[in-house]
Amino acid sequence: MKNKLLSIVNLGKVYQSKVDEIEAIHDVSFDLYENDFISIVGPSGCGKSTILSILAGLEKKSTGELVFHKDLSIGYMLQDDSLFFWRSILDNCLIGLEVTGKLTEENKEYVISLLKTYGLYDFKDKYPSSLSGGMRQRVALIRTLAMKPDILLLDEPMSALDSQSRLAISDDIYRIIKQEGKTAIMVTHDISEAISMSDKVIVLSKRPAVIKKIYEINLENKSTPINNRSSKNFSSYYEAIWRDLDVHI
Repeated sequence: MKNKLLSIVNLGKVYQSKVDEIEAIHDVSFDLYENDFISIVGPSGCGKSTILSILAGLEKKSTGELVFHKDLSIGYMLQDDSLFFWRSILDNCLIGLEVTGKLTEENKEYVISLLKTYGLYDFKDKYPSSLSGGMRQRVALIRTLAMKPDILLLDEPMSALDSQSRLAISDDIYRIIKQEGKTAIMVTHDISEAISMSDKVIVLSKRPAVIKKIYEINLENKSTPINNRSSKNFSSYYEAIWRDLDVHI
């Protein structure tokens, strides 16, 4: 039985302007358990990223509750890798520790061990311009992991990559998250990406976003995201989620 980490209860968000208000999220509720990988999909502009921003404390909720069932830290990985071009790969990975005053020798060694484990140690003294897009995303993930978060929030982490790189980095990110024993919530527009990487997929409606359905993803012979796309029941999940999104050709 997995431990419940977080309950999102009747979450709502309304943006105010001088002339009117826009309701972005309405009555969103779901639970997050230890080692879950949850993806959130929905139409463009429906409020997917707003949910992550509220969970990360970057925006205030308008209504509802966030119930943390234990003391938790949260790491947020944005769409853009946001690496500083004038800092080496190692120094980019250490920047969060520097800013928060947690750059101890022990934490630095932990970051170096991550670079070694995930094939980036030989590039530690290089600069971001010398890395491919996929490698830069791995660096961005290691920078986030350096803070040892309990929950990872991933805001379309593969969106800037070409389709081939996107497939490869989805495998890398999935493997790293699972090997490090992390719990994750990912926002994505890509249905295949969501199904292949996730334990659950939450489908949101158009704005104001409500939850249309939560899918428990039980793929046959589940393994890596690339291999999961060949699962016999992958297409049935895809078709069901596609219908729920009201996507028309």
